[in-house]
Amino acid sequence: MNRRTLLATAAGTVAAASLPKAAFAATGTAEAKDVMNSTAPYRSPARAQLAALRHGRITARGLLDQVLAHHGKINPGLNAVVTLDAASARASADEADEYLATTGRTLGPLHGLPITVKDALETRGLRTTCGSPDLSGHVPSTDADAVALLRQAGAIIIGKTNTPAMCQDIQTSNTLFGKTNNPHSPKHTAGGSSGGPAVAVATGLSALEIGSDLAGSLRLPAAYCGVYALRTSRGASPIVPTRGHIPRPPGWLTSSDMLTLGPIARTADDLDLLLDVLAAPSPADGAAWSIDLPAPTKTTLGRFRVGLWADDPFCRVDAATRTLMDQVAKAVRAAGASLDDSARPVDFAESNGLFERLMYATSAATSSDEAFAGEVKAADAVADDAPSALYLKSRTMRHRDWARADEDRHALRAKWAGYFTTHDVLITPAAPTAAVLDQTSVPSQDRYITVDGEKRSFFDQTSWVNLSSPVGLPSVVMPTGQTSDGLPLAIQIIGPYLSDRTVIGVAKLLAKVLPAAPVAPALTA
Repeated sequence: MNRRTLLATAAGTVAAASLPKAAFAATGTAEAKDVMNSTAPYRSPARAQLAALRHGRITARGLLDQVLAHHGKINPGLNAVVTLDAASARASADEADEYLATTGRTLGPLHGLPITVKDALETRGLRTTCGSPDLSGHVPSTDADAVALLRQAGAIIIGKTNTPAMCQDIQTSNTLFGKTNNPHSPKHTAGGSSGGPAVAVATGLSALEIGSDLAGSLRLPAAYCGVYALRTSRGASPIVPTRGHIPRPPGWLTSSDMLTLGPIARTADDLDLLLDVLAAPSPADGAAWSIDLPAPTKTTLGRFRVGLWADDPFCRVDAATRTLMDQVAKAVRAAGASLDDSARPVDFAESNGLFERLMYATSAATSSDEAFAGEVKAADAVADDAPSALYLKSRTMRHRDWARADEDRHALRAKWAGYFTTHDVLITPAAPTAAVLDQTSVPSQDRYITVDGEKRSFFDQTSWVNLSSPVGLPSVVMPTGQTSDGLPLAIQIIGPYLSDRTVIGVAKLLAKVLPAAPVAPALTA
């Protein structure tokens, strides 16, 4: 018997012997049993994979080897993982198995779980490019704060997932690595900028992922690829630390005042799992601060006061999405919940306009002095009603104007807070349609989407998810149902500030009464 086999056997024996009975009860779910009897545990949810690891039914090295073999078969056709570090991952898996064998303890809540990381998050010793040719050789010496939290929890980082250059598109392609394909249809976009992460989770290349979200970059790909995602709460500071996210450039200590990081998973329960790891103060605040997100306010769907915003003249949805929203309304009512489909927390157009102003303003922070001076000159010369006026005048606004816009943002937050005194959550569409046709080869100014035969702005794709973006509210995108062509559909669940666990809890309850979304073929092949 070689050393690796000995360690694997010992790990399984010690793990089973050292876990208390309560732990066996907690992990002895149907999902966990499925994993323990499965020939491909990587196909199961993350919690089930971890249960198998802790029961000693599979080693970290054994699970990793399955994932890497799966990667070799399906990633070439998807292009989700663009940098793979198999050697370091194997070494980390062997260390995890040895640690469990010798101590009887796990390294943390994600012990031995193979996962990928979005290429926008700096990863120590591993090329991190954010899809930009300017960063093609960038190998960070330190981890982004969120990546450090993954390592501390015992996760095994196997590689980096694709993103558009500097996260600046809502589909995923760049000149370094090319296009990432939607796992349900290569003709349709995977969304962006967290397209690589969403595809990796949807296809079993990763059990979990972290996506980043300023303008729907986390939630739109999740909706298009048929997985769950959580935009986490953000007040004066985010509940998931963002240092080390690109953009801003490597070495910057700050990030956009609307950027959040959040989990991507194949189940709502796995969102909870990763949120437990990621919700933490920044290292600078850790000496005195802690984050203790409240548990869901209610445990049965029938007790919730649910708002429903099924459609709106500002951003009409298509027939398939309208049918889905009708199904949601019927399911919520059938569960006995209070449903209000008429009250609106804010004016859609007003909220969207404010978001765009704040987004353009924060994006100017990293412009070169020369480029910014040119934009200031152009903004001063452009007419207020010109097509480029909003962009230019927002990027170059004076601090007084930004302070006024920030005051408007707080007023908008107050309106949402008032709405949530009489409603527990608000359910909306995640997007006007299912995944749209990929337009990577189309010049940006010529892109558009089609909604029930009508040409619409390309950026209408993110209007619904951006309702929560300027005000820092938690929102879950959950897959449910599908189009006649088999593309996943999705809804969004928005809750009050810091109710991250409640919106996840509602997603868990809704998953029991709503139609399932299609599973990516690569996960079942």
